[in-house]
Amino acid sequence: MDRTALTAAVQHEAAQLGFELIGVTTPDPPPHLDTYLHWLETGRHGAMAYLASERSRARRADPRAILPSCRSILVVGLRHSLPATGPGPRLAAYAVGDDYHHVILPRLEAMMAFLRPLADPPFEYRLYSDTGPLLERELAQRAGLGWIGKNTCLIHPRHGSYFLLGEALLSLPLEPDDPITVDHCGSCRRCLDACPTGCILPDRTLDATRCISYQTIENRGPVPLELRAAIGDWLFGCDVCQQVCPWNERFARPSVDPALSPTPAASAPDPAGYLEGGLPLNPRATLRAGRVGMSRNAAIVMGNRRDPADAERLRQAGLGHGEPLVRAHAAWALGRLGGDQAEQSLRLAAQTEVDVEVQAEITRALAEIDAIRPNRPRPV
Repeated sequence: MDRTALTAAVQHEAAQLGFELIGVTTPDPPPHLDTYLHWLETGRHGAMAYLASERSRARRADPRAILPSCRSILVVGLRHSLPATGPGPRLAAYAVGDDYHHVILPRLEAMMAFLRPLADPPFEYRLYSDTGPLLERELAQRAGLGWIGKNTCLIHPRHGSYFLLGEALLSLPLEPDDPITVDHCGSCRRCLDACPTGCILPDRTLDATRCISYQTIENRGPVPLELRAAIGDWLFGCDVCQQVCPWNERFARPSVDPALSPTPAASAPDPAGYLEGGLPLNPRATLRAGRVGMSRNAAIVMGNRRDPADAERLRQAGLGHGEPLVRAHAAWALGRLGGDQAEQSLRLAAQTEVDVEVQAEITRALAEIDAIRPNRPRPV
């Protein structure tokens, strides 16, 4: 089978497997590599040290460092669910179905099985879906799947940005697609203006350390005090910069793939269940944050919604949770709730807490309550 016919067969089979965006590019170095390296040098990647290793940099700079025989890269996109409407708490739209790694990678393996009898001699390949050292959006842009918007997301001019990407590095020669080189964002800055934490930077990168998705997923420690209120009701991830994008408002459609459609538990999930560590994390992508991270996030969401009905569960977490990180954020949330019950819980926790950082959170929370009612005498 010649190169043109093989490429057509690949594209047809990819569509049969459910991929809605399909393109091919070369394994040449990414065009915006300097921007990525500068982003690393300025520390915008936060605690994601795996991005900055020499091995990672070398592989992201040249896909052939991963697969020396690579002659083409197949890039595919799978539509995920749209963000939920109505009251939160909220999960990022991509996380309300099955873990996308367990959806995209098996389908790419099925694609390789389809290709084997068509290829002579046998070919080599490597498969990825946010699982390896590739600059995925750079490759997708070059494969004609969209342009990289001001919010750093890949945006397709007829479908929007609610897509998950997968890549197959192939030793097979396929016909490359034309890249999308036009910037369709124009003068629009809705995403920059809407970002709750101002993390989107002018060079189409973002300061991960200020991003709600980073803080609720990748950060394993305390969420900075100045960002907690801005997290609002985001329990895992954030979709704000995509929700306000005109290309999504006009073109985005919900996924019809059952694997990436919302599960019943994903609709307005109960943060109290996560606070107590009782809700299952599999198979959804929330596994990435871990049980402790989700408990921390739940405390923040409960503090931001300021529902007095949460006071007892926050008291239990503040006094008895086995992780100091969770006790600290439960103390912060009690300070946000205010009122006699929250204050009593904090003062009781202060008598038994041995962790210095948690004690500091308790002290700050009590000070916040006192500041709201400055004329009321403190209890002895």
